[in-house]
Amino acid sequence: MTATTNMPAVNPRPASGSGVPSPSDAPRLPSLSRRPKTLPSRRAKAPMSLGTTLVLLIGALYCLTPVMWVVIASTKDGSELFSTFTFLPSTHLWDNIVELTQYRDGLYWRWMLNTALYAGVGAVLSTYVSMLSGYALAKFTFPGKSGVFKVLLMGVLVPGVILAIPQYFLLAQVGMTNTYWAVLVPQIISPYGIYLARIYAAAAVPTEIIESGRTEGAGELFILHRLAMPMMLPGLVTVFLFQFVAIWNNFMLPYIMLGDDKLFPITVGLSGLLNQGSTVPALYTLVITGALLSIIPLIALFLVLQRYWRVDLAAGAVKA
Repeated sequence: MTATTNMPAVNPRPASGSGVPSPSDAPRLPSLSRRPKTLPSRRAKAPMSLGTTLVLLIGALYCLTPVMWVVIASTKDGSELFSTFTFLPSTHLWDNIVELTQYRDGLYWRWMLNTALYAGVGAVLSTYVSMLSGYALAKFTFPGKSGVFKVLLMGVLVPGVILAIPQYFLLAQVGMTNTYWAVLVPQIISPYGIYLARIYAAAAVPTEIIESGRTEGAGELFILHRLAMPMMLPGLVTVFLFQFVAIWNNFMLPYIMLGDDKLFPITVGLSGLLNQGSTVPALYTLVITGALLSIIPLIALFLVLQRYWRVDLAAGAVKA
């Protein structure tokens, strides 16, 4: 005999109303292809982007128009400078450079060397002093630190033109006027450079690295030059460029301090040529050509040093 067992039939789909949810009853996720209505569309962003680009182009054109005029005017001779269309170039650039070179046995290039000396040596010394002062203000604690920083901020707000005459009287007391030192010494201390170095040292140099160096027995100068300075390199390059351009374009200080035209920088020398142009109009072309040649070193310096701004803050510590 065979026993027959009555097994209940298994329904793969649960009956409706049962406690077990069916796959069709599961909640559906929203489709990824649907975009929230709050996000702006690309068409809405296009007018804003176009307007911003237009404003930047207008600003660039406003800044570059004088440079374009100098480049074009330096290609004209004295008779074409005021008789032809402003932005119509000519073919006398090389002749103007030769004439400028021959003026008083190459006095212009003496001015160029003087300017390079004032700007180069002054910017290097100023950057180093700014690094020392900024690092000390950022990483050391000493009495009167807050007061020193407040005085520094007041120095940033004081224009350098106001200090030119007092500096002249001070240097005249020690017989340093009408010398190279009369232009170099006042440029060594830059309140704005110290302020930038202090801000950058506080952000780029971790205190833990300084403490580790002290634990290993390193001196403070070793820590500054081998650990902190590589981390501060992008900020120091910025300080150097700012100070180099400021000294290169400085007019009032050397104008007051110097009396010998062989010590003049380019700014004071070209200003003297411009004043003589009222009686000798041919000197106008020399002034314009000299102004064109004077901006070439600044452009080259920016192109060479701009790569340091892209260096990561920790890259210097790894190389050290």
